[in-house]
Amino acid sequence: MKIRSVVFALLLLVLGCRPARKVQKIQEAISKSDTTATVVVKNNQSVDSAAANRNEIYKKVTSNVIRYKTFSAKVRVEYDGKDGGDEAIAFIRLQKDSVMWLSLRGPLGIEGFRVLITKDSAKVMNLLKKSYQLRSIGYLQEITKLPFNFTTLQDLVVGNPIFIDSNIVSYKANTNNQLLVLMIGKVFKHLITLDNSTNLLVHSKLDDVDASRNRTSSISFTDYQNTAGFPFSTKRRISVAEQSKLDINLDFKQYDFNKPLTFPFTIPKNYKRQ
Repeated sequence: MKIRSVVFALLLLVLGCRPARKVQKIQEAISKSDTTATVVVKNNQSVDSAAANRNEIYKKVTSNVIRYKTFSAKVRVEYDGKDGGDEAIAFIRLQKDSVMWLSLRGPLGIEGFRVLITKDSAKVMNLLKKSYQLRSIGYLQEITKLPFNFTTLQDLVVGNPIFIDSNIVSYKANTNNQLLVLMIGKVFKHLITLDNSTNLLVHSKLDDVDASRNRTSSISFTDYQNTAGFPFSTKRRISVAEQSKLDINLDFKQYDFNKPLTFPFTIPKNYKRQ
């Protein structure tokens, strides 16, 4: 099976592999959902005042970034795409800035795939077909057409904002006590919605700077818990799009930070390389 990944959402979480009979549908690209909000540029400020305000806004955006050494979780993944929907269970182990380990299981609890991702490589074992694949991060960037790296991937999994940029071009508080922040980077325009009281991330919407790509991603963050000493979103809804559609719900059933972890990954000699 050719490796592919869900664009933005679960970027390498599934790597185009299915832990059960139907999970292969996760490989399909997705279509955009309209979550556009309106922001107003502050034009009546001095240069120094505007810069100071942008710095304060950026601090708000990053104030709840989770800082950790290790992370592990059990996640229920539900998805709905152009060919239908299904669900799977993902077990995740992550050592920050080093390695991510995934075990993907179907409804009966049978492990279908095991994945090991480092800063420069991705290894995938198909336990059902007794085969494996070895890929570089560069290869995955090429086929997904995304400028992601290991840091982006781990932030996506943990729930930190991805593709943030200090180039804030507008911001506005709305009537729902939310702060809307629009930043523009080299690749993406990013509209972030924060709870204006807690600075918790509520919504993230990414659109290509290059309008011809017509690519967008929408991530909603809800059901925050504070059992680890900092807020963690246990439910997320992800929609990503370019030519076809996929919506993904993530429900974190269990999670832990800063506990010792192992990353078992040994390819049996009888497995065939694909």
